[in-house]
Amino acid sequence: MKNRFESALTFTDYLATVRQHEGLWRAVYERARLPEDVLEAARAIPGVWRLLALSEDWCGDASNILPVVARLAEALPDVELRLLSRDDNPDLMDAHLTGGRSRSIPVVMLLDAEWKEAAWWGPRPAALQKWVTGEGLQLEPGPRYAKTRAFYARDKGKSILAEVLEMMQTAARSVSPADPASGAPQLSTHSRP
Repeated sequence: MKNRFESALTFTDYLATVRQHEGLWRAVYERARLPEDVLEAARAIPGVWRLLALSEDWCGDASNILPVVARLAEALPDVELRLLSRDDNPDLMDAHLTGGRSRSIPVVMLLDAEWKEAAWWGPRPAALQKWVTGEGLQLEPGPRYAKTRAFYARDKGKSILAEVLEMMQTAARSVSPADPASGAPQLSTHSRP
């Protein structure tokens, strides 16, 4: 995973490649704010962590989620975010199918200091995912997307931050230092919800 991560784009570099929904990507990034309690909880997570996201610029969920995740990573000195194309990385996508069958994005993989995947999250906040796969299926794509976008606008990233933070906290609790002097985390369990 180290090579994949290092070859992936930073959020800033990814944003420069966005052609579809460019205005939305930039607007969500500009407006994303991190509540102080989220920052405090995130800063308390021990270890070095990397977030590797699968995305495409045409994805409405990715354009509403990844700018918020980028703001979180920017605020944390021991967290780094990189982005890969879903379509250029089918092996990674197929290992992270939603419900075991859907290539839904974004997918955010959490890598530890040893470049091992500790957990993954996606493709959208749990409450929205429940609606999309239930009641939302009754709507045509246009109205369904409008309601999805309304969720993101009302939520202002709170659900995304809470769920990504929970993923990181859970992974950190399952880590024990390989060498207390180095502080490098070593997973004692490997969690992939």
